[in-house]
Amino acid sequence: MSLQCGIVGLPNVGKSTLFNALSNAKAQSANYPFCTIEPNVGTITVPDDRLIKLEGLVNPERVVPTTIEIVDIAGLVKGASKGEGLGNQFLGNIRSTDAIIHVLRCFDNDNVVHVDGSVNPVRDKEIIDIELQLKDLETVDKVVSKVHRQATTGADKEAKRIYDVMSGLKAHLEQGKSARSFETDKDGQDTINEYQLLTSKPILYVCNVDDKSVVSGNQHTRAVMEAVKHENAEVLLVSASAEADIAELESYEDRQMFLEEMGLTESGVTRLIQKSYSLLNLITYFTAGVKEVRAWTITNGTKAPQAAAVIHTDFEKGFIRAEVIHYADFVKYGSESACRDNGKLGVEGKEYLVQDGDVMHFRFNV
Repeated sequence: MSLQCGIVGLPNVGKSTLFNALSNAKAQSANYPFCTIEPNVGTITVPDDRLIKLEGLVNPERVVPTTIEIVDIAGLVKGASKGEGLGNQFLGNIRSTDAIIHVLRCFDNDNVVHVDGSVNPVRDKEIIDIELQLKDLETVDKVVSKVHRQATTGADKEAKRIYDVMSGLKAHLEQGKSARSFETDKDGQDTINEYQLLTSKPILYVCNVDDKSVVSGNQHTRAVMEAVKHENAEVLLVSASAEADIAELESYEDRQMFLEEMGLTESGVTRLIQKSYSLLNLITYFTAGVKEVRAWTITNGTKAPQAAAVIHTDFEKGFIRAEVIHYADFVKYGSESACRDNGKLGVEGKEYLVQDGDVMHFRFNV
């Protein structure tokens, strides 16, 4: 399952510094690699202490973590929706991602020039919002115009429904609001989702702060939180410069000591990766045997046969049953056989919704 988060932001807000820190991330004691697919795309390991715990219990020949792709998208400028700068390429790159990580500068430093001359993260956010909203408005306007005639005659009920939903969304966008904050029913949301609107994508706002503001924030981060409180979005405080320093440290112990001095237990990179994973509505299940302990990525709400297909499509085609041990039980009893002996191995059918942390073994016949 290859899902992408795109890092966006105005020029010189720390976006590429964060991406480079991600590329060198050593979030766990095990040194899993960062893989560059293209110059601005990387596959990054999702830190998960459960995988390390399972490795200790099973002692497999190898361990394979789960990953997500992070895309460093070129800095946007005003007028991108009209093709200014790298506008069309920028917007196209965002459209191909599944979620957005929006980096905002929330620190004051006279030695780092801001593209607009002053530090104002809410203004910076609105610049990008407007460009994305204008592009979405262009898309929505075309849909409304296309179904207008069928909708107004009253003969085509489906056209009328689409017209009503998209007309409401058009008015919402014209008010300077993003599609993700538009309220509608499930059918309406399904209709909107068909058009892959830029402002409907899940979003994480990353406030790039100075070292002293990582824990408690500052006036800039508080302004951001106030500005996004009505959006379905999350806010994360990270110091990109500190993350760059952490990435240079060789040992896990040195990195942990650095974090403790900052009052943190986890690096911003670790928290950013975990938040990105959550933003995509993903969960992890595990397979655990002497050959391999492995984490597998699925969308939350996936049924057992479709979860099995992530390993191999034949597993779904010939699915018979899933043998499931909850992670907490596996840790408590220490092995699959002990869980079976204590009645903690469940046998589940095709309708079973896989839970985050399930340790699974699939039975199939092709």
